[in-house]
Amino acid sequence: MGDWDAGTKSTVQKIPLLKTKAGPRNKEDWGKRLKEEYAALIKYVQLNKAADQDWFTISSNKEGTHWSGKCWYIHNLLKYEFDLQFDIPVTYPQTAPEIELPELDGKTAKMYRGGKICLTIHFKPLWAKNSPHFGVAHALCLGLAPWMAAEIPHLVESGIITHKDKA
Repeated sequence: MGDWDAGTKSTVQKIPLLKTKAGPRNKEDWGKRLKEEYAALIKYVQLNKAADQDWFTISSNKEGTHWSGKCWYIHNLLKYEFDLQFDIPVTYPQTAPEIELPELDGKTAKMYRGGKICLTIHFKPLWAKNSPHFGVAHALCLGLAPWMAAEIPHLVESGIITHKDKA
């Protein structure tokens, strides 16, 4: 985990690791895995709130296969908010979810078609090494959060995105 700052490392170490190796096709153990996912997410949200670093809301459909919510980034004291969504891959947890910010589709080279953020270089090898112990909370902490910290200021400074009050 050499590419992450000390704060991120400290936070991710406090997010519970998941134990159940099951994806949505494994009907028998998927419910157990979902309970672990929710427990890890609740812990991550609690850690963020305690550090006054709340930056997302998320929920899933009843089956736990589609997740959506909002994420935001504060830059120059302005809050930039985006829709967040992803589907759990059929090969989960061996395969990380592809996190999407649809309204940023096509606005940065570090994104794939459909608004899927690029996580291949830094995050996906770490996910592969830690599967099945990583879950949704880890993907947000080690995938989306660093991506937003790198990309949102650049998109704002280059004028590609503007704050809703300035539009």
